[in-house]
Amino acid sequence: METVKFRAMVVEQTGENSYRRSIQYRTLRQLPEGDVLIRVAYSSLNYKDALSATGNRGVTRNFPHTPGIDCAGVVESSRLDRFKQGDRVIVTSYDLGMNTAGGFGEYIRVPGDWVVSLPDGLSLRDSMVYGTAGLAAAMSVYALVKTVKPEDGDVLVTGASGGVGSIAVALLAKLNYRVVAVTGKKDAAGFLTNLGAAGIISRQEALAGSDKPIGKALWAGVVDTVGGEILASALKSTGTNGVVTCCGNVASAELAINVYPFILRGVSLVGIDTQNCPMDHRVSIWNRLAGDWKIDRLQELAREVGLDRLSGEIDRILHGEQRGRVVIHVNEDI
Repeated sequence: METVKFRAMVVEQTGENSYRRSIQYRTLRQLPEGDVLIRVAYSSLNYKDALSATGNRGVTRNFPHTPGIDCAGVVESSRLDRFKQGDRVIVTSYDLGMNTAGGFGEYIRVPGDWVVSLPDGLSLRDSMVYGTAGLAAAMSVYALVKTVKPEDGDVLVTGASGGVGSIAVALLAKLNYRVVAVTGKKDAAGFLTNLGAAGIISRQEALAGSDKPIGKALWAGVVDTVGGEILASALKSTGTNGVVTCCGNVASAELAINVYPFILRGVSLVGIDTQNCPMDHRVSIWNRLAGDWKIDRLQELAREVGLDRLSGEIDRILHGEQRGRVVIHVNEDI
């Protein structure tokens, strides 16, 4: 069994600061030890995957390496009683695709504590339209809706045409919130309107008044996916007892903000960590995404590619050209 060959994207270091990615054949013997061997049907493309695929040492320390922080597939074998051959499962986050061979290969082998049974109501492909991006979006919405109600006012979503942002727009619209979407892509208006956005503003509009200590109260809540100056501006423009969630730093990891939104308006800033999310909460979120939170037009959020076209999609996401989600059909026999 350990000599079984499979295809995978492999990133190799070719020089001090140069890396090459290619589709190669690997063997099961080259996978790490783990409790559950999974034959991968689908994966998805996230910004963290693109960083790993270009040799970012903050994401992946050792090369050669197979990225892919998301995976949906079928159990091939298991040392644990709770999983059996043929079970349909999801693995996202933890160390998958970072320093453990990830979902851009036809097999993964991981600890059993990383594995979630595929909920009823989702296909393997559906789960990868969501992937880590959907998990982050749903965790953000979950944190927000505990306090902010639809009648409280508009909810801002930043980075709205990206993976997390687009799913957050669709989820909030499904839950009857009036969503204002921030995007830097002029051609994204139709896409975001179809997802349920009631208003669309540019990055420049989102930054209006950011030079003031505190701005006019515009938002009942915010789902921020980019960080930096836009997050700071959103905090200053959030109304009394509003909730702002933060799950990304593509704009900047720095946050220049004073205390006024917190002490004058009682604004809450909630961090979203999908990588180490406790399993009970993770399962609860997946069940919501499969149930009453399932997006009605889920397939419109994603484009599908095979492993052979994945490298080009990595370049697109690094250049800020990805819209919605990219699903990778890793193994076309599943």
